[in-house]
Amino acid sequence: MTLSDVLPFRILIVDDHPLARKAIRSMLESDPDFLIVGEASSGEDAIRLCGEVAPDVVLMDIHMSPMDGLQATRHIKQAYGAIRIVMLTVSDDVADLFTALQFGAQGYLLKNMDPDEWLSYLRALLDDNSEVARGMADMLFNRFRSKAGAQTEGPSPHMLTSREQEITAHVAQGDNNRVIAEKLLISEHTVKNHMKNILVKLSLENRVQLTAFAIKHGLTRK
Repeated sequence: MTLSDVLPFRILIVDDHPLARKAIRSMLESDPDFLIVGEASSGEDAIRLCGEVAPDVVLMDIHMSPMDGLQATRHIKQAYGAIRIVMLTVSDDVADLFTALQFGAQGYLLKNMDPDEWLSYLRALLDDNSEVARGMADMLFNRFRSKAGAQTEGPSPHMLTSREQEITAHVAQGDNNRVIAEKLLISEHTVKNHMKNILVKLSLENRVQLTAFAIKHGLTRK
């Protein structure tokens, strides 16, 4: 899916600070790619509004109370799997962001980014054909590797064939489909088919989440 297939994105803003919500709304309202359909000040309100306004995307602050953005993300992805969630944070805390990706988030945005950079990065995160996934894959490996504990919850790498595990390792290394095809001496079309099967088997949505899975289970090549 490309960005042009779904524009404008219906956006739900979730942040417990009114000024933060106002700033985000101000940035997005000036851009025809985005339509604000609601605001929430807590995780509980976010879950409720997802059922009422049916957003395409939730911009989710991580630190809220009593239910934080991580728990709200898990609940929303369980109830409304098609909704995309992008975490909002003031710092790229390794543990929190790794947990968010495991719960189904597409990625994250730093609140202190330049507005133009913020919007460009948001578009890239929502575009399935974007190369941002590769850059985030590199970042995940370098920054989240030490946080990938030996948890056993969720899908197991044993669900994947040896070829699928091999491709997963290349994804975690930051390789795109073309590079993987060249390294494995197979067609790019074959790589794409393997990728679709891998994501379905693991109930994942994108390469960023697959990279987090690979790091968690030791399916890496670095």
